[in-house]
Amino acid sequence: MNSVSPLSTLFASSFLAATVLPGGSEIVLFAVLQQPATDVWLALGVATLGNTLGGMTSYLLGRLVTGRKPMRGLETLRRYGSPALLLSWVPIVGDALCVGAGWLRMNAWAAALFMALGKFARYAAIAAMVL
Repeated sequence: MNSVSPLSTLFASSFLAATVLPGGSEIVLFAVLQQPATDVWLALGVATLGNTLGGMTSYLLGRLVTGRKPMRGLETLRRYGSPALLLSWVPIVGDALCVGAGWLRMNAWAAALFMALGKFARYAAIAAMVL
């Protein structure tokens, strides 16, 4: 019987943690980095990709929401645009930023780029503390 690879677990945890579901991908990254022969850059890439795709899922949900009444806090997101998504890793606030970016129909490529940069920086900081 094959066991699930640590990187698969890291990807799934990172993806789910970036959606409205609670999760602690930092703990999973910490555990993966503790294993011998772990490629740190690969682990950072997997965590960043999973977390960014999860954030883009929230972005898509925001695009699908229809309504006339704007969501709370959108003026700040409008003012700073896609670069505000550098903070998409922040618990609770990050989810709202991703959904709001979708609701505002921000450019998806720019949104994904800024999400990925912010999420990578957070994971790199965690890796630096662990190693």
